[in-house]
Amino acid sequence: MKWKKYRLKTTTQAEDIVSSILIDLGVEGVEIEDKIPLSQADAERMFVDILPKVEVDDGVAYLNFYLEEVDEELLRNIAIELQQARAYVDVGDCTIESSETEDIDWINNWKQYFHQFYIDEVLITPSWEPVQEVDKEKLVVQIDPGTAFGTGLHETTRLCVRQLKKYVKQGDEVLDVGCGSGILGMLALKFGARYVVGTDLDPCAIEATHENMKRNDIATTDYEVMIGNVIDDIAVQDKVGYNRYDLVLANILAEVLMPLTPVILRTLKAGGIYITSGIIAEKESVITQMIQAEGLELLEVTREGEWVSVTARKRR
Repeated sequence: MKWKKYRLKTTTQAEDIVSSILIDLGVEGVEIEDKIPLSQADAERMFVDILPKVEVDDGVAYLNFYLEEVDEELLRNIAIELQQARAYVDVGDCTIESSETEDIDWINNWKQYFHQFYIDEVLITPSWEPVQEVDKEKLVVQIDPGTAFGTGLHETTRLCVRQLKKYVKQGDEVLDVGCGSGILGMLALKFGARYVVGTDLDPCAIEATHENMKRNDIATTDYEVMIGNVIDDIAVQDKVGYNRYDLVLANILAEVLMPLTPVILRTLKAGGIYITSGIIAEKESVITQMIQAEGLELLEVTREGEWVSVTARKRR
């Protein structure tokens, strides 16, 4: 079938943030075009032997996304969110060009670029790639992200995985706010947690998490997933529970962490651990100051690329 293609002009600085905004609003996948050279790590993940020559980075990025039909409400919401994003990042022109595609299965074409990879000793693999004999003894997680964010390739997810492994304890109860593909919740169980609750605003994320749980033989009695906004929906807050969790994960943009953190405090046990990510480097001090102002004990700040993870503890 033919799809409506939209090409959004932004900046390389903002391309990750704008991509997250699009996906949070319900866009099913984003293609990024920029002139940033592939790193050696990127080349290895994509099995590129010789790095392609590209023009000098001009700071411009184009994000392509596709819709089955014109959705004026979605396009209006995108414009509103991008305008709000200007307050904290240079999103550029944010002009959008539209066109119609050929009859291609674009929604599955990305699979040719997603290969298995490691986060330290953890092997993340899509279901369509076999696990090699040399990796059979490793901790293996099968992830098919589908239309949900969170494969582990992004720096923010890797930062969370490393902090999760460091702080989770045997028998812990864990809450993952914005569970995406379910990767963090599943790894929490594999690292020793007893029970995980995941929340997300996107129905695609709930579906993707359930599918990935089946691939990894994780029972719904061990991992409960629910849709809803834990920030302002009292019914969701009641369902999630209070003073319950040993560890809470929130791989979400800094602007969401601000209103989310006071809510998270009520879900954590005394002494519980709060691991945040999704924080662009420029917002590090804003988040660390907010964490301390809320009465949390700041434990650690870790960084990768332009992204930051902040780990804190609820005081006893």
